[in-house]
Amino acid sequence: MDRELILAINPGSTSTKIAVFRSTKEIFLKNIKHSCNDLAGFKKITDQYEFRKAIILKELEEAGIKINQIVLVVGRGGLVKPIPSGVYEINEAMINDLKIGILGQHASNLGGLIAHDIANSLPSAKAYITDPVVVDELEHIARISGHPLLERISIFHALNQKAIARQHAKSTSRHYEELNLIIAHLGGGISVGAHYKGRVIDVNQALDGEGPFSPERSGTLPVGSLVKLCFSGKYTEEEIRKMITGRGGYVAYLGTNDAYNVEKMGKAGDEKAQLIQDAMAYQVAKEIGAMSTVLKGEVDAILLTGGIAYGKPFVETVSERVKHIAPIFVYPGEDEMRALAMNGLMVHNGEVEPRIYQ
Repeated sequence: MDRELILAINPGSTSTKIAVFRSTKEIFLKNIKHSCNDLAGFKKITDQYEFRKAIILKELEEAGIKINQIVLVVGRGGLVKPIPSGVYEINEAMINDLKIGILGQHASNLGGLIAHDIANSLPSAKAYITDPVVVDELEHIARISGHPLLERISIFHALNQKAIARQHAKSTSRHYEELNLIIAHLGGGISVGAHYKGRVIDVNQALDGEGPFSPERSGTLPVGSLVKLCFSGKYTEEEIRKMITGRGGYVAYLGTNDAYNVEKMGKAGDEKAQLIQDAMAYQVAKEIGAMSTVLKGEVDAILLTGGIAYGKPFVETVSERVKHIAPIFVYPGEDEMRALAMNGLMVHNGEVEPRIYQ
């Protein structure tokens, strides 16, 4: 692939990250910010499609990227139907589900739509998504919640967790499919997955209601109290949803979603900030402990990743509680752009077969 390029597209709620790779080498990276004014005129997220695509093409042109050399366009997978982990060639069924938001409206839905359209405009490019947040490899027993009307579902940071799992396996000269891992993605949302021989057989639903609280999500809440709150007449459904996702966690307790800022507040003597940070670490450790029982105590390693994993005090607090379970490895940050591109490259090189979305 000396002259062939890979374009990775990762739309977020207020930004669009794009990266261009020549084989495994990143040659361009840009995080395009979108102001509230930029997005205010769009009623639905999918209405932003043409706006964001035009900006991407403009940035590529200004960077001198020869788009006719692009042979792979890999978009961040959105809220499609629950699917196994893998790389999926974008087809009409997927496009329809992304447009209607079959599992909800999310900025990541735009990834597949934009990737498909750009690829179609190029001479010989193909478009894929890979490891979307709805990757579902749960064991049947993990789906049981306690009431048949409320089945547990899989929504988590699949792209980063899978990429870090493979990176760790490679560093130990083993295959991901040979290992039992517990991986905690620590970011704006927090997901803790039990990886059994290459499959995530249990994980908290990190989007809106399970597991540890995070900088902006409430995590698992006392159910009875939540029901009373819902029917108190004081809050609309939208306000309750915002309490759970967007205005929960650090935002609710401390008025910020900046984990580094909370760490500084704690170091400066703010006792409340220290308590809330310790509580989040406590809940992460508790979830890791729960996932160790899923793996029957046979855990090769615990991997901590995501932006909060840069925070040494937080990592130390978690580690102190779970170090008896398995060796702990820290992979701070997330390299989702590389993960998107490298998954596409594996298909291009014939190392894996693309899956068919139905």
